[in-house]
Amino acid sequence: MKYKIIEIKAKCKNHDRIRSILKSKHAKFEGIHHQIDTYFKINFGKLKLRERNKENRLVYYKRENKRGPKQSNVTEFKFNHKLPIKEILTKSLGVLVIVDKQREVYYIDNVKFHLDVVKNLGKFFEIEALDHEGKIGKRELLKQCNFFLNLFVIPKNDLISVSYSDLLLKKHKN
Repeated sequence: MKYKIIEIKAKCKNHDRIRSILKSKHAKFEGIHHQIDTYFKINFGKLKLRERNKENRLVYYKRENKRGPKQSNVTEFKFNHKLPIKEILTKSLGVLVIVDKQREVYYIDNVKFHLDVVKNLGKFFEIEALDHEGKIGKRELLKQCNFFLNLFVIPKNDLISVSYSDLLLKKHKN
């Protein structure tokens, strides 16, 4: 499956405030998931294996590294736990970094919200405007992201330009 996302990632000291705003907007609560993302060593883009409660996903994506709304082009494959994909990728490519997080997920229409607690990094908030069928378009996705960015009053200095994997790699270098 291929799709586009316009997304925002930010540090978040107060998940309760964000949760309260989501509830006031009648966001649909999907649940809390424990996710392990294993990133593999590749030359271009990012390749991760997401392991979670219900299913696994192999995800390849390319994304700009900039603060604020940014586009990701995603290709993913969902599969059950019985396939040896992790072993094959680990042996053939090598593991770059592992991201371990608790993720609380909400939806308003096609926009997905994550309240994340990432092991060894802290608390974060993500907004993802999703276009799975190619019918919404980048301009509308960007408009949706900016609307929610303003609604949640996310300070510009809390915006993050890179992935959790990049933040962990940077932390390990220091």
